[in-house]
Amino acid sequence: MKKLKVGILGGTGMVGQRFIQLLGGHPWFEVASVAASPGSAGKTYAEAVEGRWLLDEPIPDAVRNIVVKDVSGVRDVAEGVDMLFSAVNMSKDEIKKIEEDYARTETPVVSNNSAHRWTPDVPMIIPEINPEHARVIEAQKKRLGTARGFIAVKPNCSIQSYAPALAAWREYEPFEVVATTYQAISGAGKNFTTWPEMVGNLIPFISGEEEKSEKEPLRILGHVEDGKIVPAAEPVITCQCLRVPVLYGHTAAAFVKFRKAPASKEDLIAKLREFRGVPQELKLPSAPRQFIQYLEEDDRPQITKDVNYERGMGVSIGRLRKDTVYDWKFVGLSHNTLRGAAGGAVECAELLVSQGFITAK
Repeated sequence: MKKLKVGILGGTGMVGQRFIQLLGGHPWFEVASVAASPGSAGKTYAEAVEGRWLLDEPIPDAVRNIVVKDVSGVRDVAEGVDMLFSAVNMSKDEIKKIEEDYARTETPVVSNNSAHRWTPDVPMIIPEINPEHARVIEAQKKRLGTARGFIAVKPNCSIQSYAPALAAWREYEPFEVVATTYQAISGAGKNFTTWPEMVGNLIPFISGEEEKSEKEPLRILGHVEDGKIVPAAEPVITCQCLRVPVLYGHTAAAFVKFRKAPASKEDLIAKLREFRGVPQELKLPSAPRQFIQYLEEDDRPQITKDVNYERGMGVSIGRLRKDTVYDWKFVGLSHNTLRGAAGGAVECAELLVSQGFITAK
């Protein structure tokens, strides 16, 4: 297939950089436009991120000399691209408005931002779990008055380490979950050079994160009804979120109660290993071959050994065991800037291409 031309909104920040890196050799997408704040506009991309490139991988050659545009120049940025990825750093209200402005130029927007995650007709998608939520796009296009422009979002990075297990175990009806997440500093768009205070430190607070971690899985597990997403009523989730001195990888320790008792630990593990979805069936370019791996060792998953499982797009689960208060407990791990951010958005865009929602202009 001919590559679709894509633009990246907020392309100079950490998630924007990860979009740049992931799309450098993508078989379906080609970066044709990058937009950022007025301070970066008019510079080449290499000039705009000089001294601020946060990834270990180098800037792709094809993007180095693209001249960065002002993200507020909606018509100019949208012209000549088939779709947009959004990682803009603005207030929630500003993000809502500018993403809708871009969608109204008849340009689909796949966003990493949280601003539209609770807009009823905007799908929030983990492609392996709820691809059918894309159906709500037709209602959104009617509201926006567009023929092909719309917004889709990916969920918060912190839920990716435990929500997939809940989805794999849905037939056992999980109804109560306690989770604590241990989140990497790159989730705040920083590394140890830019945030030296995190070296050897732990901060038991991440603004807004606990509410997202408790509520967003319910929207993922919900259903489409009358042109909107209706969140699931269960499981009820309570969560604490800690920032820890790790560069990449969000870990979760979770406790679960089920209405229907699983036959055995082996049965629960089999459900994890067998769980797959449309991305695996279609062999989407960014999809992991095995979405969830279960690790038998007592000391796994670990950041240093497991965060890059399936190129950072897989989820690692371990330490599944019976609990004295809840039914079962486990530890999960996911890569926060790949599966949890830019990579998840790219896979979402691939899904929407396969469903016919994103096409060449």
